Order: sequence, then structure tokens, then C-alpha cells
Amino acid sequence: MTFLTELTQAFREKASADNAGPMEAYMKHHFPFYGIKAPLRKSITKQIWSLHKAEVTNNAREIGLTLLHQKQREYQYVAMEILEKELRGKFEKSDIKLIEVTITTNSWWDTVDFLAKYLLGNYLTQFPEETETVISRFSDSENMWLNRSAILFQLGYKSKTDVALLFALCEKHSNSSEFFIQKAIGWALREYAKTDPKTVMQFVSQTTLKPLSSREALKNL
Repeated sequence: MTFLTELTQAFREKASADNAGPMEAYMKHHFPFYGIKAPLRKSITKQIWSLHKAEVTNNAREIGLTLLHQKQREYQYVAMEILEKELRGKFEKSDIKLIEVTITTNSWWDTVDFLAKYLLGNYLTQFPEETETVISRFSDSENMWLNRSAILFQLGYKSKTDVALLFALCEKHSNSSEFFIQKAIGWALREYAKTDPKTVMQFVSQTTLKPLSSREALKNL
């Protein structure tokens, strides 16, 4: 059997209606779940992945996209894990199209935040010359999740953060009424504050941000 066939069979066998209900409620009923909690899901995936290692490595993009479009949320988590591991350091420039699809398909914070940091962020680390073009396009998009990804992609960059870009993006979206944008601004600033707290404090004091963004940015200062 193929990776996808075995994964589906295993997920169906381990499905739990008792778990699915609360998991769906936590995600505001945007997605159906098998009810497989993260530790078990990862264990199942790891075992089947190891049995089909060559297949997954050689077809990571196709498998990731197929999983991304499946109904149950567990599949989308596996898609992210496969794409992150298999493409890390091996991105092709054309993969930005794939990354955009992953961010804008079945979008919610639980996938987008991972994808922003580990796919978009790592892609632009590998191809820094693409940053201006990609982030400008994502930031100008009418898709809120692409906006959020543009704000968050430097999570984990620490001293390598392009501070001018970070602050420009935060200021650009500072008037947004979207909860997830306000939260992203605060999170991105709070994360960079671990590296340079004084600069973040100064930016927040001199910039008109939504109260939520300001609170989140200064939470640990």
C-alpha cells in the first residue's frame, strides 16, 4: 500500500468520536476531526512515514497537497509536517506557489502560524533575494492569512530579523480590525523584543497600534 492509503486506514481505525467533538469545538467547528490527538497522530504518521520514506521524500509536494485538501483536520497537520521536514533547505524558487496554496487552503491559525514560520520563513531564509517581492505581495493581498503570514514569517529570526521590514509591516496593518492581524502584530513584536526590547518599546510608544497589539507586544516587558 502507499503512504496515503496506509495513513488513511490507520486514522480511520484510531478515530474517536469522544475526542473529535471537543477538538472540533476548539477550532470553532471550522473543520471535522477524526479525534486523534497530537501524540498519537504523530506516532502513527512517523511509523507509516518510515515505511514509505522514499515515496514521501520523492513526492513530498504532491503528497502534501493531497493531504491538504482532505476533509479531516489531522491530514492537514500531516501535510505541514511532511512539507516542513522534506523541503527544509531544499526549496525550489517555484515553491512559493506551493507555500501560498498551503497558507490559503483550509486556513486557520493552527496551520497558518506553523506555515508562516516554518515554510515561508525558511523559504525566504534560503532565498532572501525573494523577500521584498513575496512579502510585498502577501502583505498587499486581500487574503487576511497571507497578511498574517507576512507579519509572522520572521518568528525565530532573532538577531537576523529585518527590523525595518517588521516595523513597516506592523505599521501598515496597524489599523486592521481583524483580530488575527492585531494579534500577529503583537506576537511578532513580542518575539523580537526577546532580542531587542528597547527598540520594540520605543516603536510601540511612537506608533499608533490597536490596544490588543500593544498589550501583546509589551506582555513580557
